[in-house]
Amino acid sequence: MYFTDRGIEELEDRRSEERLSVEWLAARMRTFVDQHPEFEDAVERLATFLARDDADEPDNPSG
Repeated sequence: MYFTDRGIEELEDRRSEERLSVEWLAARMRTFVDQHPEFEDAVERLATFLARDDADEPDNPSG
């Protein structure tokens, strides 16, 4: 188990019953980067990953 798995599991446990909007997620990510600018690159990569559909991936043989 990666260290980040614990955070992901906590997110699931705390928010699994809620419906979250993309706007809410984007605002939370911006707030996180404002408070922790050293993680800006990682958050940018995660946001890009989430924004793109699997079919958009150039290495996806089904796309």
